[in-house]
Amino acid sequence: MSKEKTSETSFEKILEALETVVQDLEEGGLPLEEALARFEQGVRLSREGAKRLEAVERRIEEILGDGLTKPIDIEEES
Repeated sequence: MSKEKTSETSFEKILEALETVVQDLEEGGLPLEEALARFEQGVRLSREGAKRLEAVERRIEEILGDGLTKPIDIEEES
């Protein structure tokens, strides 16, 4: 992932970039400084992805809490 802002990047792109970082680090062979830079990038991506997931979770809780939708009770439908 280039130096673009992760806030302008979709969650899916963040996940793809994180997978690439992990793959690069697992393959090894990177010079120490480059490996460290990739690791730092991975940490940033991981944190941004976690923030996005937390925001979605909060939004779902808001929707359910406002009564706009009702949680599905699977046992009740059986």
